[in-house]
Amino acid sequence: MLAGVLLTFPAVSGGASAVFNVREHGAVGDGKTLDTGALNRTIEACAAAGGGQVLVPAGKYLTGTVRLKSDVTLLLDAGAEIVGTSDLDQYQNFSPPEGTPLAQNHHWHRALLLGVGVENVTITGRGVINGNKVFDPNGEEHMRGPHAVLFGNCKNITLRDVSIRDAANYAVMLEFTSRVEVRGVKITGGWDGVHFRGWKDNPCRDVSITHCEFYTGDDCIAGWYWENALIDGCILNSSCNGVRLIGPARELIIHDCLFFGPGRFEHRTSGPRKRRNMLAGLCLQPGSWDHTEGTLDGVRISDITMHDVATPLHLSLHPGNTAGRVSISCLSATGAYRAAASIESWAETPIERVRLRDVSLEFTGGGTAEQAREQVRRPGTDARPLPAWGLYARNVKTLELENVRLKLDQDDARPAMIAEGVGTLALDELRFPPTAGAPLILTDVRDVRLSDRPVGIVRFKCTDLKVSPNPFSATVTVENESAEGLAGIELRVDGQSTTRWVWLKADEKRYIEFAGLQVPGGGKHEVRCGDLRREIQLGKE
Repeated sequence: MLAGVLLTFPAVSGGASAVFNVREHGAVGDGKTLDTGALNRTIEACAAAGGGQVLVPAGKYLTGTVRLKSDVTLLLDAGAEIVGTSDLDQYQNFSPPEGTPLAQNHHWHRALLLGVGVENVTITGRGVINGNKVFDPNGEEHMRGPHAVLFGNCKNITLRDVSIRDAANYAVMLEFTSRVEVRGVKITGGWDGVHFRGWKDNPCRDVSITHCEFYTGDDCIAGWYWENALIDGCILNSSCNGVRLIGPARELIIHDCLFFGPGRFEHRTSGPRKRRNMLAGLCLQPGSWDHTEGTLDGVRISDITMHDVATPLHLSLHPGNTAGRVSISCLSATGAYRAAASIESWAETPIERVRLRDVSLEFTGGGTAEQAREQVRRPGTDARPLPAWGLYARNVKTLELENVRLKLDQDDARPAMIAEGVGTLALDELRFPPTAGAPLILTDVRDVRLSDRPVGIVRFKCTDLKVSPNPFSATVTVENESAEGLAGIELRVDGQSTTRWVWLKADEKRYIEFAGLQVPGGGKHEVRCGDLRREIQLGKE
């Protein structure tokens, strides 16, 4: 349903009766004879006739680059297999626009099936596109060969029902290409499954990836500069990330998908280690690889199931990028083995608003007290261990948690959640297991709104207040008079309020330091906490 609402694709032009059989144009299909010329002659004849269908009957067609043309449907019959030749001289490439990062290495843009500047092209059928693991010592990482399918500067593209196996690099590469439907495609092995890249003024628009199966050695779906993209009803199994967004995107929907590890196909770049563990389920990290500029906004993620991933969610914003609205609902994850879910901005501005609703996250746990004391370091290209086991938030304007359950397989000495630099933290039925230490650590959280009983506001007394002029600071002694929960310790300087939120256990006495207070000017100033009042002399009278 969602795909029909989001995208509507025109029918491919060319009469239905215009069928061109590659066998009739000299293709042998014995897996030994190079059929590159015959396949391309057939497509050229079809295009010259105004479009139609190019039929590839059962057989193995060894080939270099097959050039796709506008208004042509490439139909791979059941039992048909297009196999990439190991002769690297047989491959051609797309040339990305100058002024974009992709233009720096044309060698990287070779493909087995290649469309450049074409429209109304369909690849369909029950056959197989076999990249044949073509090895290139001069390629990326001194091993990657041509992509299996590449469309550059194209529109109105459909890939339906085919299988793509052992791509020598990405299975499907979309560059500056819009109005794309990828439906019912099965991708096994290789590196990324579907990877699409636009640029600042030319994003990939209206891309729909539905009811596909991904069993990839690298990311299942990845790229940057997307606009109006849908990922729906897919199975994602990887030895890297499920969905990795490395740049800006607007209006991204991810719905009704299953993510699970470990990967069925090894991460080939890992070499002798033959790594198969799956990394993040959702890895949204604008600016994490190359520098990008733009906005991540209108992200809606719903009805997601994950098993055995490093972390369910790694949302990190890097300099040059901004983030608006991100909504995640009905997400269930088990066996998260490396890192807490994270929502963090390391950019100049905070993430505007993130909402988690009806979310259940289960972690393997086992973290130590030493790990709880570690400083949070800026993330690289992958999720990393954190001093919280369940959720970490940094530099977020509004974070809303509604019916969020954090669970553990085994005890963990780290807090369930750490929030730093959050404007408004709204908690409505946040659940977590009992813990020896404070389950929530909040630093520079300006407003906490609670709507449930499991996490409540405690009643406490300020029993002592000490102030120091150089540097201007205050230490408040508080004593909890009720069950454990959050306490908002408010310090007022000449009527201006600063609040520190802390977790207090029942009958706990705590010393709260307010360091780095803003100096209001010289002279005498009043400092208050609860019923306690102190005067302090700052500077000259």
